[in-house]
Formats: sequence, C-alpha cells, structure tokens
Amino acid sequence: MILKAFENGADGVMVVGCLEGDCHYLSGNLRARARVQRMAGLLDQIGIGGERVQMFNLSAGEGTKFARFAQEMVERIRALGPTPVNAARRRRGNAGAGRDAAG
Repeated sequence: MILKAFENGADGVMVVGCLEGDCHYLSGNLRARARVQRMAGLLDQIGIGGERVQMFNLSAGEGTKFARFAQEMVERIRALGPTPVNAARRRRGNAGAGRDAAG
C-alpha cells in the first residue's frame, strides 16, 4: 500500500501503529515497522528517498501527539518538495498545457 500511495501521487506517507508491546494484533505493529523500514530502503534505491516514509507508534488517546507527528511529517515533505516522479508529472502536465493553449 505504501508504494501504491507514491504511485498515486503522494509525496510522503505516514504510517501510524499501536504502541510497541501493546498491539491488539500482537506483533502487527512490529511487522508494520519492519515493512516501513524495508520500504524506506527501496525508496532510497529507486531515487525517491526513504525519508518520505515514516512510522509512528501511539495509543488511541494521544490525539495531540498524533497532530504533532502529522505536522512534523508535513513540514518534512514540504521541505523535500515533490518526489522525482511527481516533479516529472508536473513538468509534463505544464508542457502539455502550454501546447494545448497554443493550439
């Protein structure tokens, strides 16, 4: 799903899971963290950048902490700018718009 998010135009992905050691699905959050780490490595390898995906662990009652993590993630992604894929899409879109306007 993470890779699909990037394919669909996301510039970053934030994954949120239960606190470690306190997951209804026993080790689901640990498996999720391992997957996020593998995906970060893959994103580095393909030139998108592993820093564009991160997992955070919180409890359902930590809304303020969730908001802080979300804001940190938004700031990081804004600083990084669009992924190379999205930058290329935007360039193609702008070039196509110029041709359409010119006739």
